[in-house]
Amino acid sequence: MLTVRRCLLLLCGFLVCVSVWAASGDDEDEAYLPKAWKELNIELPPPPVEGNLQPIYLNAVARNQFLVDTESLRVDADGVVRYMLVVLTPGGARNVTYEGMRCETREWRIYASGRSDGSWSKAPRAEWLPIRDEYVNRYHAALFLDYFCVGGIIVDNVEAARKALRRTGQPLVTP
Repeated sequence: MLTVRRCLLLLCGFLVCVSVWAASGDDEDEAYLPKAWKELNIELPPPPVEGNLQPIYLNAVARNQFLVDTESLRVDADGVVRYMLVVLTPGGARNVTYEGMRCETREWRIYASGRSDGSWSKAPRAEWLPIRDEYVNRYHAALFLDYFCVGGIIVDNVEAARKALRRTGQPLVTP
């Protein structure tokens, strides 16, 4: 009977030690927990310069021309690719936006729209929207799939993004 009592005391002591260790928390384990995402504060770039505009390929029937200002490109520490997009219509209209794309979540957002005098109008709603690959106006899907987030993985750096854009009409990864 004495040995059963000793075993129970040892077991109780072991359980107390384990519970104290578990309650103390292990800081090393916290390093592996996902951190809450926080977006960086951004500064809006200067207006686009014609010589920096690189066209992107959407499809053979796209009527609008879509261009990215390669000098505005950023691949930031918060996991967002930021860029200035210029859309030219056949009728002569020009639309300029400063946008961001999150490869991790397949989302995009507009930070600001360009005015004709070169200033910016900040977007009233700062929400992230899903990127959909639809036939009409699929420029966000094209930027995501073929240039900035091939395979859902963010480009390594700005130069890699510029290189992908220079290969207009060719995805970064070919089959």
